[in-house]
Amino acid sequence: MALINYITQIQFDFGALRLLKSECERIGIKRPLIVTDRGIQAAGIVDKVLSALGADHAVPVYDGTPPNPNEAAVREGVAVFVDAGCDGIIAVGGGSSIDLAKGVAVCATHDGPLQSFAVIEGGATRITSATAPVIAIPTTAGTGSEVGRGAILILDDGRKVGVISPFVVPKSAICDPELTLKLPATMTAATGMDAIAHCIETFMAPAFNPAADGIALDGLWRGWRHIELATTHPDDKTARMNMMSASMQGALAFQKGLGCVHSLSHSLGGMNPRLHHGTLNAIFLPAVIAFNQEAPTVQEEGKLARLAQAMGLENPANVGPSIREMTHRLGLPTTLSSIGVTRDMFPDIVKGALKDHSHKTNPRDASESDYHAMLDASF
Repeated sequence: MALINYITQIQFDFGALRLLKSECERIGIKRPLIVTDRGIQAAGIVDKVLSALGADHAVPVYDGTPPNPNEAAVREGVAVFVDAGCDGIIAVGGGSSIDLAKGVAVCATHDGPLQSFAVIEGGATRITSATAPVIAIPTTAGTGSEVGRGAILILDDGRKVGVISPFVVPKSAICDPELTLKLPATMTAATGMDAIAHCIETFMAPAFNPAADGIALDGLWRGWRHIELATTHPDDKTARMNMMSASMQGALAFQKGLGCVHSLSHSLGGMNPRLHHGTLNAIFLPAVIAFNQEAPTVQEEGKLARLAQAMGLENPANVGPSIREMTHRLGLPTTLSSIGVTRDMFPDIVKGALKDHSHKTNPRDASESDYHAMLDASF
């Protein structure tokens, strides 16, 4: 059992779910709300959570999380939280459920609509320690939201925004790779590429944070070596463990910031919530890496060569092409045109990307024309 105190407390092991009751007691959650989605509910995972919780009273469950969590779902979750007199949240599922739980935790304990807590609206300073405590139990290995300080949510006006604050970080992350064993191959691949994108992009971000860089590179090493095995042999416990670790590690390094991959993905995902975030990240990665290779910090610190080393590649120039090849081998789309994106959408995608919080932490300033070029290269 690895007990890791870095940003938050993490319980990581096969069977770690059994620690849920003691984690609730440690944090002081006596009446939790479970936030999840209907797929997790149907798969029987919520029943396992309830069994591990061992509550002597009925535990309310909100299972209306959409694939891309939105403001309407936050309001519904808040209503259940308040009506049931809850004092904390147990988030069960992928990044969508965990991010939604974070949104509910903020909005149930603060006045104002979700929009007022978005980073781009100056909302970070409005989030306080009154935020309801969250215990996050991931069932996918992709977003790492269980250890992240933010939530990505779609507002009523269609914008996909970040709600980011130290008070949003879950008080406990229970990472049990056993919960991912039945994850379908396509979802394993898409969420796995999401984790890999996080490790790469946060490593390339210019902020000085050697500890986060080391965590991100090790996460990339684990994710790159095990994503195909986890996809093609879903019962392989070693592969599942390493993919969950890669996901967690990418998010542990989020404090450095992300970049153009995510500003583009957030913008396009807000326009079409049916598009999977991890798949979009995989499509955008090669073009963004090509753009960022000229950044001073990337060149001075030999970052492309260090990425190549972690991926087992001899030539740093092969990092971007190898990502595209891996995406293809995993059976995921590799171009924007193959997922229904058209060129007439480019201006709106660029407009959203320029306003996204991840745009500001890219290692190289990206202009409107730069974003258009990245979209062309990804089309």
